Amino acid sequence: MLSTFERYQRIARVYDVLDLPFEYGRYRQIRRLLFQGLAGRLLDAGVGTGRNFPFYPPGSTVVGIDISPAMLARAERRRKSAAAEVELRQMDVTRLDFADRTFDGTVATFLFCVLPDQLQVPALKELGRVVKAGGPVRLLEYVRPRHTVRRALARLWEPWIAWAYGASFDRRTEEYVPEAGLVLLDARFVVDELVRLISARVAS
Repeated sequence: MLSTFERYQRIARVYDVLDLPFEYGRYRQIRRLLFQGLAGRLLDAGVGTGRNFPFYPPGSTVVGIDISPAMLARAERRRKSAAAEVELRQMDVTRLDFADRTFDGTVATFLFCVLPDQLQVPALKELGRVVKAGGPVRLLEYVRPRHTVRRALARLWEPWIAWAYGASFDRRTEEYVPEAGLVLLDARFVVDELVRLISARVAS
C-alpha cells in the first residue's frame, strides 16, 4: 500500500486535471469561507498545488506546507496568483518545524480526510501548538452523507478516492477537535451533506 508521501508524489503531475471538475463545480465557492476575518501570519497546512492562493487575505503572510515536494513544485508555479506573501515548505503536519505560537491562525483544506484515525489528534495538536492562544483553526473536510441517495453515491466514489488520494468519508475529525485541546466553535455543511466547514480556536 502506498504511503501518503508516495501517493501524492505519484499523483502531483495530474492532480489539478483530476480535480478540475470539483474545483470549478464546488471548491472555489467555498474556499473563501476558510479565510473570512483572518489576517496576519497564517499557516496553510496541506497546501497541495496552491488552489487556496487567490483567497488569501491581502496583506497577510502565509506559510504553505505539504508532505510532497512534487505538489509543492506545482504550487510554486501558482505563487503569482496569491493575494498575499507566500512561503512554501515541505513538512509533515504531525511534526511541524515551527516554534509554539508562531501563527495568528491556520487552515487546512481536505487534509484531515486523508489522515488515518491515529494521526488525527497528533495533527490537530500540532496545529493548536503553533497557533497563538485564541487563534482560529479552520478545516474543510469531506464526511459521509446521511441522505440515502447521497450516501449510496459516496460509496460508489470511495474506491476511487481511496486509491487516488488515500481519502475517506469516515474520518472523525470533528470529534477529535476537543480531544486535541481545541475549542470547537462551529461545524456546518457547506456543500450538501458532503463537505463541512469546521471552525475551532486554540484555548486561551
